[in-house]
Amino acid sequence: MDQPGVEDVSPDAPALTGPVMMGQSWRDLTFLHWAVDPREVAHRMPPGVRPDTLDGVTYVGLIPFRMVGAGLGRGPGVPWLGSFLETNVRLYSVDETGRRGIVFLSLDASRAAVVVAARAAFGLPYRWARMRHRAAGDVHSYDARLLRPGTSVRSHVVVRAGERRASTELDDFLSARWGLHVRWWGRTLYVPNQHETWPVHDAEVLALDDGLMASVGLPDLASRTPDHVAFSPGVRTDFGFPGNAARPRLC
Repeated sequence: MDQPGVEDVSPDAPALTGPVMMGQSWRDLTFLHWAVDPREVAHRMPPGVRPDTLDGVTYVGLIPFRMVGAGLGRGPGVPWLGSFLETNVRLYSVDETGRRGIVFLSLDASRAAVVVAARAAFGLPYRWARMRHRAAGDVHSYDARLLRPGTSVRSHVVVRAGERRASTELDDFLSARWGLHVRWWGRTLYVPNQHETWPVHDAEVLALDDGLMASVGLPDLASRTPDHVAFSPGVRTDFGFPGNAARPRLC
């Protein structure tokens, strides 16, 4: 997995070097991933960022989960507003400084105010959706419908979570991501985060009918079986303040 000039993949987060911007918990996550040729998604990366690869391929992720207790700094979560459902479609990235991260193609959330705030603050591609999560024993179901006039984009995912397992090389490559890359106001930013090591569980897909990936220009993935499936009860995470993702130019 080593690449010259690129940080190692580690399930243990590096310490944040500055103050905490916000904290939040991610709960009841399902990880669904499809392997793709990096050339198919390279154009979706912000300037200064390229697809990160493992054994010559990169991945597209569909990740539904519950956001719980999001709040500013190390303070308590914002009541009601800080807890909601989210599903994101994401890619895996590495920047010119060698930092691995995530590039979001969409983040669909059930709180309209969160959608507006996140788009305004960081340019993240949040979208408002009507969403539902249900848990019946080890079976978790996630439903989403975009709330946009003239659209009928929906997603329906059902999985059965299994026993906890030791994380694999692929698990770590996909989940041990300690920042995100985003283009905002003419700059490519890197927003760092840290959390405890992911508890990873086996998972079995019971139903999958997704239109979210097609809605961001990936129409064929949901029709084939995911190449990676996992479940996690979740982690508590802190985000640092954003910084440049590109090497400074020499004058």
